[in-house]
Amino acid sequence: MLLRSTCCISVKAPADISVIKGATVTLSCSFTSSSSITSLMSIDWTFRPESGGPAKLFFHYSSKAYLPEEDYFKGRVKWVGSPSRGDASLQLLNASLTDNGTYTCAIRNPPDVHGNPAQTVLTVTPKRLSLTFTDVGVLLVFVLVPSGIVTLLLLGRMLCPCWSESEKSSAAAHHSPIEVVACDDEYFCAQKQQKHTLCCCYFKDIEYEDDYIHEKSHENTYAESQC
Repeated sequence: MLLRSTCCISVKAPADISVIKGATVTLSCSFTSSSSITSLMSIDWTFRPESGGPAKLFFHYSSKAYLPEEDYFKGRVKWVGSPSRGDASLQLLNASLTDNGTYTCAIRNPPDVHGNPAQTVLTVTPKRLSLTFTDVGVLLVFVLVPSGIVTLLLLGRMLCPCWSESEKSSAAAHHSPIEVVACDDEYFCAQKQQKHTLCCCYFKDIEYEDDYIHEKSHENTYAESQC
């Protein structure tokens, strides 16, 4: 008497998979069999919606892959398995919320036909737009903002040097930003002071210009009388 012993086929698949709507999800399924793979081997994938109801066959393999040709799985299932390597995986393209449910992978390899199928619960979630600060974002905020402020201050001092003079005078005493310098030659000092404060005083009232012209005329008259 010839005795033949066979062992139950073993099928494995992840218990849960979560993806975002529109993504491509791989439904992994692997198996091991005590018998050699022949043309009699078959693979069946069924789907039971999350809302309930009977499981429906949407993929079958027997020597070749038979892809779904109806319902919402049409054109969205890709065979990526390799039975000779014990792989019976599928890819589901453009995952949608209606794909939520339980996927069952059942394999038979006569005479090794006994064994429990493997199940995977797929959860598809909608896309969510969220604003979060990454480490790089926080670093950029704390580096670029202070750098920008310092750059603006430096540009302001370069374009109008009298700003620094007015800051020094206001820090020492709350006087006018126009610095008063002791000098023997009043006309020379007035010209020097006007040169340093020109960029800060352009917005002064026109009466200051009239006072300066009157003072200059008075100095010229005094110089001619001395001569």
